[in-house]
Order: sequence, then C-alpha cells, then structure tokens
Amino acid sequence: MSAAALSAVVVVVFFLAFYLLHRYGDLRKQQRLVLLGTLLSWYLCFLIVFILPLDVSTTIYNQCIYDNSNHTPSDSQGKESDQPDPSAANVCVKPWSFIPDHVLPVFWRVVYWTSQFLTWLLLPFMQSYARSGAFSIVGKIKTALIENAIYYGTYLLIFICLLFYVAVYLKLKLTWTELQAIGITAANTWGLFLLVLLLGYGLVELPRSYWLSSSNSFLLAKTYFKVAKLATEKASAEENLADVMEEVTDINECVRFNHSLRKCVDTILTKCPTRYQEEMGRNVENSREHGGIPTKSGLIKLHEKVISAVQRHSQTQVQWSLLLDEAFHLEDIAANQSSPPRVITKSFSSNHLGWVRRFIYTPAVEWYWECVFRKTFCRLLAVLLSLLSVAVVWSECTFFSARPVLSLFAVFVQKAEQHYNYIFIEMVCFVSILFMCVCVYSTVFRIRFFNYYHLVPYHQTDAYSLLFSGMLFCRLTPPLCLNFLGLIHMDSAISHQDRIQTSYTSIMGSMRLLPVISDGFYIYYPMLVVLLCIATIYKLGARCLNLLGFYQYITDNDLTSDLVEEGKELIRRERRIRQRAKDGQNRSWAWRERYEVRATSGRSRAGYTELNENSPETEIRKSVTTSNGNTEEQHTSLLQDYSSDDSLTNRRSTAGHYLSLSPSPTGFFDDV
Repeated sequence: MSAAALSAVVVVVFFLAFYLLHRYGDLRKQQRLVLLGTLLSWYLCFLIVFILPLDVSTTIYNQCIYDNSNHTPSDSQGKESDQPDPSAANVCVKPWSFIPDHVLPVFWRVVYWTSQFLTWLLLPFMQSYARSGAFSIVGKIKTALIENAIYYGTYLLIFICLLFYVAVYLKLKLTWTELQAIGITAANTWGLFLLVLLLGYGLVELPRSYWLSSSNSFLLAKTYFKVAKLATEKASAEENLADVMEEVTDINECVRFNHSLRKCVDTILTKCPTRYQEEMGRNVENSREHGGIPTKSGLIKLHEKVISAVQRHSQTQVQWSLLLDEAFHLEDIAANQSSPPRVITKSFSSNHLGWVRRFIYTPAVEWYWECVFRKTFCRLLAVLLSLLSVAVVWSECTFFSARPVLSLFAVFVQKAEQHYNYIFIEMVCFVSILFMCVCVYSTVFRIRFFNYYHLVPYHQTDAYSLLFSGMLFCRLTPPLCLNFLGLIHMDSAISHQDRIQTSYTSIMGSMRLLPVISDGFYIYYPMLVVLLCIATIYKLGARCLNLLGFYQYITDNDLTSDLVEEGKELIRRERRIRQRAKDGQNRSWAWRERYEVRATSGRSRAGYTELNENSPETEIRKSVTTSNGNTEEQHTSLLQDYSSDDSLTNRRSTAGHYLSLSPSPTGFFDDV
C-alpha cells in the first residue's frame, strides 16, 4: 500500500506541475531547456509538499516503536530501530502509508540537492541565456557567464564570510558534513527571510479576496479599474513596438544582402510580427543604401529589444481580450440577476461551446451559480481560510513553547498520535502545509517586478519569468517545510525535544552549528508575520505603491474612482464596436442566405419547365434573371466591404505613414 501511495503522489504531482506549465508557458514556441528546467523545479517543490505528510506519519510510527522497545538511555538520539521488538509491533499500529526507512532518505537527498542545484546554479544561467540577444550558442553562453559573474561572486563572498565566522568565533573544525550543514543553513535563512514576507501577505489577502469576490459589483468595479490600467499599458506597448520596428526597418535598409551581418538582420526579422515583415519585404526593394552600418553589438542589443517588445505587445493584447470578456460577462450577470427566465443571456456568445457548457453548465445552471450560490460559497470559504490564517499566525508566534504546547497544529498532531490515527495526522499535515504553500505560491504568481517578472496565463509568460518563478519555488519550499515541522514540534533543532527526526530533517544536518540562526533567527523572525498581516489588512503596501505612481485598487481613493469611470467608458466603447461588427456580420449572412435561396429556387424552376430559347419571353426572363443576379452580387459585395472596413484599422508603415487597407472604388458604376 505504501508503494502505491508514493507512486500515486509522484504521478499526480507531475501532472499538476505540467498543467501549470501548460497554462503559463508556451509549449510550442519556447525553448525546450527552459520548459524542462521550469517543469523540473516546479515538480520537485510540489513533490516535497505532498510527500512530507507521509514522512511525518512514518516518523511517528518509528517513534512509537522506539519508545516501546528496550533501549538504554545511552542509545543514540534520533536512531530508529531497524528490527523492532514483537511487543512494540503489537502496541504500535502500522500506518497505511508506511514507507521503509531506506527509501525516504535517498528520495529526499535526490530531490533536495537537485532543487538546490537548479535554483543556485542552473536556472540563473538559463535566465541570462534565454534573455541574451546573441546570434550563436557560444555568444549566449558567454553573455550568461558575464552576467552571472557578479551574481555568483556575491554569494561566494557571503559564504566565505560565514565560514570565517564559524571557524574563528565558534572554533569548529570544518569537515565536509559541517560544510554541507552551513550551506544548507545559509540557503534556508535566505529563504525564510523571503518566506515570511510572502506568507504575511498571503494569509490576509487570500481570505479577503474570496470574501470580496462574493460581490459582483466589487468584481465589476475592479475589472473597470484593471481595464483603465491595461489600456495605458497596451498603448505604451504598441508605441514601443512601433518604435522598435522603425529601428529594425532602418537596419534592414542599411544592411544589404551581400553584407556579413545580413544573417543577423534576417534573424531579427524572424522575431518581428508577420505584418511588419511583409511591409519590410515590400519596402526593401525600393530602399536605397544608407551610410550608417550597425555593429554586431548594436544588433545584439536590438535583438533583445525586439524580443522584449514583441513579447510585451503579445501579452497586453491577450490580456486586453480576456479582460474585455470578463467585463462583458460580469455586466451580463448584473443585467440578468432579476430576470424572470432565470438564465444568463450572453451579449456576445461564442460559436464554439464545449460539451460542459452545452450539457452541464447550461445558462440556467450558470444563473443559479452566479446569482444564488456563489456568494454563499465564497463567503463560507473565506471564513474557513480566515480560521486557518489565524491558526497559522498563532502557531508561528508560539511554536517554540514545548511545555505547555501552544501551537495548534502541534496539539492536533499529538492528540492523533496518542490514538495512532495516522490518517488524521496526514490530513492535518497536508491541509496545513498546503494552505501555507497556497498563500506563498499565490503571492509569487501575483507579484510583478515592472516588466522583468510577470506570470501571465494563457501561454503568455516569457522564459525569464518562468525560470525566475522556478528559482523562487526552489528557495522557498525547503524553509517552508522546515518551518512547518517546527510548528508541529517535529524539528528538534527548534523545539529541543528528544525524539526521532524525520527523514527530511536528517538530510538538513544539524542546525545547532550556528546558535545565532537556530536559537535566534529561526525562533523570533517568524513572529514578524503578525506585523506583516496587520500591514496587509490596512493595505499599507498598496498605499505606498500608490504614492510612488504604481496605482493599486483602493476603494476609498479618488484616483481609483477616476480610473473606474475611465474603465467603464472604455468598456462601453468596446461593446459598441463589437455590437457593430456583430450586426454587420449578421446582415452579411442574411444577404448570403437570401441569395442562396433565390439561386436554388431559380435552378428548380429551370428544371421544372423547359422554355423555347428563341421566344421573346425567354429572352426577357434571361435579362431579368441576369440583372437580379448582378444586383444581389452587388448587395453582397457592398455588405462584405462594409463589414471588413469596420473591423480593419489603419497601420503605420515603416516610414511613419499609414497604409489604407480599404478596397479601391474603381469600377463602382460599371453596371449603370
């Protein structure tokens, strides 16, 4: 049963990581090494979270075997018995998910050191490699090494200072085992510092987001706010792309086909959007050679600018379309809340509906969910998450107290341990650590560092952001698991209890090599989560960002109200545009169907009766039929031109002019 449980967890976690990578990354266009590195880092971090509850239940069983066996006080601390006594085996109940002692240490060692190799060495190098604008593999590797020299040098200097402190002040002999423990302690200290910051935000924001999302009016106002902000970003991205494309056009005209740098220019052209490539292809034949020939370093910088501008433009376009659909959906819900038919009438329905929308999530089911049940469900979920947040904050402030036991999670685990209820132990561990991970990971998915790091769904996340998220996960997950083991009093380095260590803790080494870290930082720093939660409740961070010009949604702010009104007006304009396009398409389809019906009826009449071709009546009918056919074709073509002209926009050419895409009116009165 243990092998089945471990195998099931491994498979389920892999598909979870693969689904997230498919949602945020582009499996077809992005580099395979980037996708593989991101998938591996996410997979290992999620695997640690899901396997740790099984490690806890196995350790509790080993502790029961150890306590009920005949041991002298001189026995080694933390050594489980390989051959348990029969009497102890009769007293202790073996858990259903018991994992042999030789499996987990090897498993944790492989998972932990692989994740640390990824986050400290491989992923930073791959970040610089993926963002480099060099035109060869050797050039990209050289750029990545130069950019990471300062990065690696800084961490090496910190590690040398830490070794000097340990060797001089603590007077310890630096063996290989102690060097490993010092390195692990340094990595976990850095991760815990960032972990508390993200956890303090997520513990408050996650329950509050579900509570506020129960109100459709709040969601609609916040969507208007996002539309106003995204409209500015979209316009900026379009202007930036146009400016970069002008630079590419100038370079394309300067570098001729017989030049040595022409291959580099062609590589840059392949990264440009298709419409700009077509315009450059038309203009290059009429261009004349200019005097300024760019250098290769200039082309490398231009290549980086093109990649960044195209990616940002694509992100804003996809986000704009999705945000408009969300705004229209929320407006439809608000308009149909009190409708007697009790169905959601879509303003712009999609022609391609899945089987779930057609048979299960019908308009009637959608109305009951959106207008009746969703509000209650979101508020109940928000209350449950709030209780979990309070439990985590209380446990973070009291987990160092071994007698009496004040940590709520430690109380639950110890009560279940007395009754050998391993399923309850695993459920408590899984729910609590999963909640902490969701609070931390959701913050990682929400934060945005200007245009350098931003996780965008629907396959719009760039390679740099994917790799950066993998680095964060690998650095945050080990200290999070150690912090959780301290909350349930399973880490003797923090709780100072004489008991068997988990297999996960055993590979971390002894944290007591550095008393300042184990007895000071690891104990008192997590208490700062209280101050961070208070700051998040009053939105102090959002208010500071507003003062700096990074506008956040704050209900009692005048600027927020102005942006909401601006977003509402933008949604009205987009609704009118879509409605005109929809009406034009409907009229076009109506004329087309009418023409097909008349043509079909004409053919049936011709097959039904046979007239004399030389009679004057036949000639008159032929002339009338021809004129009617020409008239219908003229109506159809006019409607098609109208619908196409309404949806097309003028495009700026490389020289700064606008190219008209409307058809030529030549021959308009030929039939008159």
